[in-house]
Amino acid sequence: MNRRSYKTLIALLWLAPLAMGLRYWQVWDQLPVRMASHFDAAGRANGWMPREAALYFDLGFLVFIIALFSTVLYLVQNKYPLAKLSWALLAFFHFEVWTLVYMLDSTLAYNIEGKPIVVAPLLIVTAIGLVAILAIAFGEKRGSVLPATEVIAEEVHSGKPWGLLFLVPLIAVAITFAATSNTGARLGAGAVGIVLLATFAMAWDGFHYFFTRQGVEIRTLGFRLKSIPLLQIKQYEIEDWMPSRGYGIRGIGNRKAYVWGKRGVRVEMFDGEIFLGHNDPQRIVHDLNVIKRQSQL
Repeated sequence: MNRRSYKTLIALLWLAPLAMGLRYWQVWDQLPVRMASHFDAAGRANGWMPREAALYFDLGFLVFIIALFSTVLYLVQNKYPLAKLSWALLAFFHFEVWTLVYMLDSTLAYNIEGKPIVVAPLLIVTAIGLVAILAIAFGEKRGSVLPATEVIAEEVHSGKPWGLLFLVPLIAVAITFAATSNTGARLGAGAVGIVLLATFAMAWDGFHYFFTRQGVEIRTLGFRLKSIPLLQIKQYEIEDWMPSRGYGIRGIGNRKAYVWGKRGVRVEMFDGEIFLGHNDPQRIVHDLNVIKRQSQL
């Protein structure tokens, strides 16, 4: 598939407001003048508005979401043309938009026929989609596995304080899961809880840097995130990390950062750069110097 196909699929997102507008037109005379428009996790109505306001709100909300998604897709595709992540985001946004259309249509069915609202689909699609996107982003251009050889040094850079922050929403989700008997709501809460638990586990375990004569391998929770062949390394130096750039795994492609703190080492390669976060970056520099000397023996 090419750029034209990609742009065509982005344009198809804009069919969603048209479909929703057509649906309103089909059932307009059946809708109550004042309709239920907002629902709690159990699917009970807790907000109402005139049907005209509901129409404008639903269409405006879809237009806003699609405009945001389209902007993100164009920016990602221009920077990383035809990359797996670009196509994965496109698929994810289509699932999100059409699930939103389904949810909005279900509010019409509730007002016309009293059919119960099921809020789980959007939560489940969002949770599964985010996990898939993260998996693709982590795996894209992570390089080939380095040849098996003796590990000269291993450094660990964890973010336990950040991991603890994820416990707060995780506990809230667990309480929601236990407090509701609604199957859909429990499925949605469970999916969100899995994402939060995985994020907590990754921050707690941290990034493991394995230094060998062949290069550096970065892992977390036993999963290989990136391989840096020694022959690809041009130079490296200690740098501070700006909090505004975020924490965890940052960037995609050949420009990535693995960081939970304020300092680290920027490794410049022939095909990009990698930032290795560490509380004592001198140890990273020392280990890189060691494997460079070892490779020359």
